[in-house]
Amino acid sequence: MGGLSEKSSGAAWDHLRRPPVWLPPVLLTLAVTVTGLGSAQLWRDELATWSAATRSPTDLARLADTIDAATGPYYLLMHIWTRIVGDSTVALRVPAVLAMTVAAGLLAVLGARLVDRRTGLFAGLLFAVLPGTSRYGQEARPYALATMLAVLATLLLVTALRRPSWARWAGYAVAVTALGLIHLIALTLLAAHALVVVLAWWRGPADAGVGTRDHTTVERDRRVWRWVVAVVPVVLLAGPLLVKARTQQSRQLNWVGLARLDDLTALPGGVAQSSVVGGLLLGVAALGAARLGRRALLPVSAVLLPVLLLFAAGAVVPLWVPRYLVFVVPFACLLAGAALAAVAAPAALVVVVLAGLLGLPDQAALRRTHEWPRNAPVDYAGAARVIGDGQRPGDAVVYSPRHSWLFLDLGIEYHSDDPPRDVLVTEDEARRGDLWAAECQQPAQCLAGTPRVWLVVTGRHTDPLAAVPGAKGDALRAQFTVTQVWPRPGLTVALLTGRPGN
Repeated sequence: MGGLSEKSSGAAWDHLRRPPVWLPPVLLTLAVTVTGLGSAQLWRDELATWSAATRSPTDLARLADTIDAATGPYYLLMHIWTRIVGDSTVALRVPAVLAMTVAAGLLAVLGARLVDRRTGLFAGLLFAVLPGTSRYGQEARPYALATMLAVLATLLLVTALRRPSWARWAGYAVAVTALGLIHLIALTLLAAHALVVVLAWWRGPADAGVGTRDHTTVERDRRVWRWVVAVVPVVLLAGPLLVKARTQQSRQLNWVGLARLDDLTALPGGVAQSSVVGGLLLGVAALGAARLGRRALLPVSAVLLPVLLLFAAGAVVPLWVPRYLVFVVPFACLLAGAALAAVAAPAALVVVVLAGLLGLPDQAALRRTHEWPRNAPVDYAGAARVIGDGQRPGDAVVYSPRHSWLFLDLGIEYHSDDPPRDVLVTEDEARRGDLWAAECQQPAQCLAGTPRVWLVVTGRHTDPLAAVPGAKGDALRAQFTVTQVWPRPGLTVALLTGRPGN
């Protein structure tokens, strides 16, 4: 008896000394994502987040009604966040850091639950070192939150299938509803969940790859119906959002083309933010899927079904954007973790380190700019600094083009304490319920009496006035001359002074 007691005490002590499986991935992901968090300027999509998050709830509702219903819940969340912590670059990105960090920990737990502890640990560590984890973990956009909720919902599904109860299904319902509200495309993950639920109901959790033979007879006949009830809130809350977003697609995705077969081959590099690391992840994940057998059903379907569904939809309507599928990356890492768990720990760690080293150039590049390609940054801060250093009372600013996804006006306003008067604006973005302000239809009249104008145009131009088209360009050329030009990466700033007699 004494020997048994000592043995039990020793096992308990070993368990206490062993850190939780989620802790190393969490610490590594946090360390990687906070490194250089504020180095890159907010890029165009993040400027849209800042513009929306700093509006009132009423203005946010107007924005959702006119152009951006799909991102509306995320903007509301960021509105609350910025009211508490502010709108600095770091503050705007912290929610993404936290989401990716939690996603890494949940991935480790999911891997341990589905396969074993080593699988979860290596899956989480591999996820932490991917350039894509840093890229979307350092971006004020909803993709990191969607990734976290995708892993959380899948973990809760596994738990509910193994030990069904209304409380567990309720937790799953909350997670998938939040997932749909944060990122509509991520609801394609429900196809994988449905497949596993039906198989678990029909053959039991063991044959569905989410449990052992001990779980095959527990409320087997109720699993499908409880899952159906659990997704009802998704239909009720995310359904209207999806319908509304569908009507706004032509404005939101007018820059996206139809999906082509070669887009699939570029996807691993797109979501991993590195072609070589994406290829490595895909190869190791394939080995892990072969090793797992039926236990690979959930992670494999969680990767393939969203990809195939979005590709099929994107072949008909413009929807195919690789970053929309970032939420499948943890499940690819889970498969890769299963392959690494089959070899000695030092060898597995070598692969993780190799993935980190191969991704270092991309890690460094994304901390310089979030624009793509990485060698084409847009220096909003530099342009704002030029204007701020030379600004005088009575100065005005003009942007060309105004209705551009580069959001020149938002970039200058974000980096300016007191920007010049936007002389051509007749109705700002918030009042319009849009991402762009409305401009004066008679620019010559609106410019009359302005002594100096700061002109900001996209691209590099030796003669910025010549680059402004239409009536706006005609009015500027008729009333002003170029005094000085400052080229900056991605844009050009020019100081215009009024012609004599104007």
